Amino acid sequence: MVPLTTNLSLEPNDCRRLASLCGPYDLNLHLLESRLGIEIRNRGNQFDLSGNPESVRAGQLALTELYKDTASVDVLDAGAVQLFLQDAGMEATMRGEDDSASPHIRTRKKLIRPRGIHQAEFVRNIRLNDINFGIGPAGTGKTYLAVACAVEALDSNQVNRILLVRPAVEVGEKLGFLPGDLAQKIDPYLRPLYDALYEMLGPDRVHRYVERGTIEVAPLAYMRGRTLNNSFIILDEGQNTTVSQMKMFLTRIGFSAKVAITGDITQIDLPQHVSGQKSGLVHVLGILGRMGGLSVTRFDSRDVVRHPLVNRIVDAYEKDSGGRPGKRRKEHLQVPMRVEPQQRDG
Repeated sequence: MVPLTTNLSLEPNDCRRLASLCGPYDLNLHLLESRLGIEIRNRGNQFDLSGNPESVRAGQLALTELYKDTASVDVLDAGAVQLFLQDAGMEATMRGEDDSASPHIRTRKKLIRPRGIHQAEFVRNIRLNDINFGIGPAGTGKTYLAVACAVEALDSNQVNRILLVRPAVEVGEKLGFLPGDLAQKIDPYLRPLYDALYEMLGPDRVHRYVERGTIEVAPLAYMRGRTLNNSFIILDEGQNTTVSQMKMFLTRIGFSAKVAITGDITQIDLPQHVSGQKSGLVHVLGILGRMGGLSVTRFDSRDVVRHPLVNRIVDAYEKDSGGRPGKRRKEHLQVPMRVEPQQRDG
């Protein structure tokens, strides 16, 4: 492909807005260059862009739209630039992927649009399948999207309640005795789920739902003996389950239930001193095979929606552990799952 060089003039010629667009030491321009694979040079409000034609056109659009944003914000930081690229699907376009069919999630408080092709795939998988795994590094939106889908299902009467489940495993440190009742003891472990619920439903409605049992929080250990019908169940931090815990959890699922299991298999915090301790999430991904009704969505560092450095940190750790940064595998199975009649345990 023949490289293209083009000129872009941004109006009005406002020094403050141009400084905000470029960022300190042209950080925002460097971010656009690295993400879109182009070269940007500027003098005042005149910008020269060089690269393959498709990338240059994407760069022109990005600069034009971001410059419009500088009229209403004092500082345009690198995070805003990164989120703009993901929202606009530009990085997916540069990789030859189509993000135009990104599904939206409607909740009472806001309309949520998945960012990037993997997030959109995760939402579609949840809507199509009964049991869904979201695997990938921190900051890729796995938990947030699972909660959004649960709230949408509750609001549309697809389910009667939401269950938030998480293994109570400390991250490399002992927290000691936690005071309070069961909900207060497990609350610190479920705080990311609560934060997402507050954003989508509002604190008052969340508290009312918790009091009525419409939203239930439970440590994984307290799930044994239950059968969960007409529920949307989210198991967060699934990598910190043991093999027996994961089996117990999956066999709790009843009729008209939807399950989302999220985790990062590179951050397993299970006690290492226990002989033969293996992550239940790693184990179950290996044995389920191509079972109908299941989906596995794998995220990577390109899906991180936190500080731009987090992407590079994730890649550095993957490289150090022998992984392949950016490598993506997908298992999307849409065969209806056969549900055998089952009786309530205990």
